[in-house]
Amino acid sequence: MSEVAAAAGVSRQTLYNEFGSKEGLARALVRREADAYLCGVERALSGVSGAAAPGERLAAAAVWTVRSAAENPLVRAVLTGCWNERLPTSVRAAPLRSPGSSGSPGPSGPLPAPGELLGEARDRAVRLLEGDWPSGAVELPLACEAVARLALSYVVAPAPAADVARMVRTVLA
Repeated sequence: MSEVAAAAGVSRQTLYNEFGSKEGLARALVRREADAYLCGVERALSGVSGAAAPGERLAAAAVWTVRSAAENPLVRAVLTGCWNERLPTSVRAAPLRSPGSSGSPGPSGPLPAPGELLGEARDRAVRLLEGDWPSGAVELPLACEAVARLALSYVVAPAPAADVARMVRTVLA
């Protein structure tokens, strides 16, 4: 806590007042990374050319998921539920911040479980794609859930991120 306080330019007491303990600080960090992951999913869905087909946008979100988990052990842990002794564990459901909300659970509150994070990613994808989803195609929530779970399989059993994009395109074709 001393090193974190020094790096942040605050006193140790300020950290303890804000987070309560090392565990509270760790939970806040994991929660922040989960929120950042979800913002990244939204950027991936929106960042592809606006004229891009919804399937291409879902492929971009799947690639983001795989790359984000490969580069960030906290994101990987919260997506898979595979925690080590140095990371706080998720014990019960925790609401995630939606875009524009001002707060998240307190530092001692629960962390999102993998299914909850996946569900939030799915819901955000549905919200961003619903106006562009072709009629007659598979139901949008089902497609978003399938793509999220497919991406998660690439997190658990790694392969090149480009493979997940190809797989998403094939499945949605």
